[in-house]
Amino acid sequence: MIDHTGKTALITGGGSGIGEALAIALAARGARVLIADRNLEGAQRVAAGIGEAASATSCDLGDAPAPASLIGEAYERLGRLDLVCSNAGVGRGKRMLKEPFDTAAMQVFEINMFAGFRLAQAYVAELESRGARGRLMLTGSENSLSVPDAVKHFGMGLYGASKHGLLVMAEWLRVEAEQKPLDLHVLLPGGVYTPLIAGALPDPSTLPADMNIIRPDRCAELALNGMDLGLFYIPTHAHIADDLRPRTEGITASLKALGLID
Repeated sequence: MIDHTGKTALITGGGSGIGEALAIALAARGARVLIADRNLEGAQRVAAGIGEAASATSCDLGDAPAPASLIGEAYERLGRLDLVCSNAGVGRGKRMLKEPFDTAAMQVFEINMFAGFRLAQAYVAELESRGARGRLMLTGSENSLSVPDAVKHFGMGLYGASKHGLLVMAEWLRVEAEQKPLDLHVLLPGGVYTPLIAGALPDPSTLPADMNIIRPDRCAELALNGMDLGLFYIPTHAHIADDLRPRTEGITASLKALGLID
């Protein structure tokens, strides 16, 4: 088991939702946390709720130089950096045949996909220069793995592509990290009751049971348990395995049709 007690952590997107829950859970384990969010007021609110173990900063990870600057700031504030939770993300709900692929669309990839790896580059450089070892958890999605049944009519193609890209890049980074002082994890949440869902369904008691929505604190609990176990993939819902099946079955059927397997 990995002991986070007395350690330090940077959490991006920590002003609400999963990031807020991660900050609270890590602080409860004794970690000092730096909460970064584009919404500074949100980050400050979370930090104030935690107390002396937490501090807040604003950061727009859609700006390419921002991740490296944030890593530097984390070292300045915390003195050391044992864990980075690259959790910041933005949604996108447009049908693929109507997607304009405009500047806002490109920001989805900048924040959801590239920012985590810019953080990784800066973080590994600091770890190597200090002779230290660190840990990085990237927040992906069930959309990293499939087109989930629960949301397949919601027009989330671009969002799903950004999260799928994050997973593929993480799998390549995992190979590189074998020779680096970095332990790597990918959190793969299903439905979580974040502000995005709360805006549409403000009363959590009205959530349809078949949506299988979990609370952010449960997601954070699973995330930390997964890190404790040294897992690379950290899924949060059992249905993720079922949602993967059409892809694997489709590939198998195609291989059979082409005569490549019996």
